[in-house]
Amino acid sequence: MDSLLEKIYTLTEIEDITEAISNHLKKPVVIEDDQFSLLAYSSFYIDQFDEANRQTIFTKRWTIPILETFMDEGIVHQLKTIPVPFRVKKMEGIGLNQRVVVNAKYKDHVLGFIWVQETEPLTDDELAFLQKVSFHAGKLLYQAKQLQSKKDEEKNRFYQKVVEGVLHSEDRIKWEAANLNILLPDVFATTVFTVSPSCEDSFSELLEKAGLFANALKMPTHLFIDQLKIIVLIGSSQPSSKHLMDHANELVSSVLAQFNPGQVYAGISSGHSSITNLRKSYLESVEVIHTAKFTGLEELPSFENKRLGVYRYLEAISHYQKKMGIVNEDLVSLKQKDEESQTNLLHTLEVYLEENCRLKQTAEKLYIHTNTLKYRLNQIYELTSIRLDDFQSNCQLYIDLKLMKSYQKKGRKPPA
Repeated sequence: MDSLLEKIYTLTEIEDITEAISNHLKKPVVIEDDQFSLLAYSSFYIDQFDEANRQTIFTKRWTIPILETFMDEGIVHQLKTIPVPFRVKKMEGIGLNQRVVVNAKYKDHVLGFIWVQETEPLTDDELAFLQKVSFHAGKLLYQAKQLQSKKDEEKNRFYQKVVEGVLHSEDRIKWEAANLNILLPDVFATTVFTVSPSCEDSFSELLEKAGLFANALKMPTHLFIDQLKIIVLIGSSQPSSKHLMDHANELVSSVLAQFNPGQVYAGISSGHSSITNLRKSYLESVEVIHTAKFTGLEELPSFENKRLGVYRYLEAISHYQKKMGIVNEDLVSLKQKDEESQTNLLHTLEVYLEENCRLKQTAEKLYIHTNTLKYRLNQIYELTSIRLDDFQSNCQLYIDLKLMKSYQKKGRKPPA
């Protein structure tokens, strides 16, 4: 054992260490970095890899279903905090057989993970061997991390200069990217995350989880920070931006699911084909966040900027109505009726407008009979001057409804 360890300590390549561990333990072995990206896997026992390992080898990283499961099960936290090898149980839902994992640590930093699939249980001596090897692997990963960090810092500064408008001409941007060996995407979108003012202590957690989920996407990504905003650039070589939006929405939904409602805000830009539009893309994402803070995140029709619709104008309209003292008295009457009689007229009206005044679709969405819907509409007609037969009036009515909801949720008074 000692002679084997001495030999391993002379190895300087992660691939060679992976093979040495696998040959000694006679089991499949995978080594990943601290972002769960694949660094190396044993070739001799590749036929024994389970489905989860096959997916990781194919995509070069954990897939989002694997990452979400490991987060839900607390395994991601254990990987960062348990200093000795431990077992991860079999999980059929993600095609994972039982395995042992140990973190590769150096100078109190977790730099990666060594995974051993237990085709047969490891002995205590084998677990001790794995622990000793992990220290050497951690040292090598630390050295590689130092080199990568310098490259990432240069890349971050480059993208920050584009976002801030310091670099704005296409020729200058491409020239500087070429000097830094940065491959610019053909098509890209940005996703921006930030924490609410009352949850700034959660920023480090948000940064970690946004980084993990961005790394798990099937498209190239780059993450950098602008004050308390996390910017994820998602790139593609495909001319269409549809897949960009799919991946951006997957990223947002996965990250937000890890936090309590109201802790984190997110926005997605449109797809762009010129890197000169990176600043515009960033501002589009920030506009979604700004809108969400006004209306409430759950009220947004989409996290995508291009799907905001009338929501992007609500705050400006609110300021105008406040300045002019404009109040929709019809909605005030319905609100009073709902409070006094426990009716649901405001919500019924809102859904009816959203469904383009179609009875069947509205009734189905409200889970009521069409006759019940007709009765509620008649109540609205009797209590107000609303008639719902004019498109322009309906648009204004819908806007006023959304503004009223915004005032109620934030405890603000509507214009007097």
